[in-house]
Amino acid sequence: MAGGEFAWLLEEAPREVGELLQRARRRRFAAGEVVFHAGDPADTMHLVRSGRFAVRIVTEFGDVATLNVVGPGSAFGELALLTPGAPRSATVAALEDGETLSIHEIEFKRLRAQRPETDSLLIGVLAARVRQLSEELVEALYLPADTRVRRRLLDAVAAYGPVEAGAVVPLTQEELASMAGTSRATVNRVLREEQDHGSVELGRGRTTLVDPAALEHRARGLFT
Repeated sequence: MAGGEFAWLLEEAPREVGELLQRARRRRFAAGEVVFHAGDPADTMHLVRSGRFAVRIVTEFGDVATLNVVGPGSAFGELALLTPGAPRSATVAALEDGETLSIHEIEFKRLRAQRPETDSLLIGVLAARVRQLSEELVEALYLPADTRVRRRLLDAVAAYGPVEAGAVVPLTQEELASMAGTSRATVNRVLREEQDHGSVELGRGRTTLVDPAALEHRARGLFT
């Protein structure tokens, strides 16, 4: 496979990553297909080659909340390499036809036995996840809901391709609301404000980016 797909990973331990990817199994998923369910025993990490995948949980009230959307070049399920057999904390499903490279914890364990320096790879992956979670926690504690909605929308755009005019995010307002940790009513209001500003166009179950610079400006909390 082309190393450029996972350049961030190759920076950690290029030789070990190359060997690991050779041992990976290619898996294809149809739109709507579940990769794994919350509670399943964890045994594989997935690297996304194509398509987009939603990371979801069921709340204590029985509602389904979308935590994140991951696209090509991203990873999910990495804790399986650290705590194999532990229950999955979330369900991951394909939003569209997609393909991943799955790395089984047994293969990772074998490579670690041969090359102890492979641990730097796992540390790098986990450090990236901790940084992401830390940033999201700070945002949840200190940023207004309106700003979080704009930032999660931009994150979703990036998962679907370049952040440019014409980019389409096929997510519902409920999904954006759960990603931003707010209500659907707040998402609806913010998106309509952005539509009035000319930065997005709204459609049924989709948002089209019209003026990325304007949306990014307001996502930083800057208004004119």
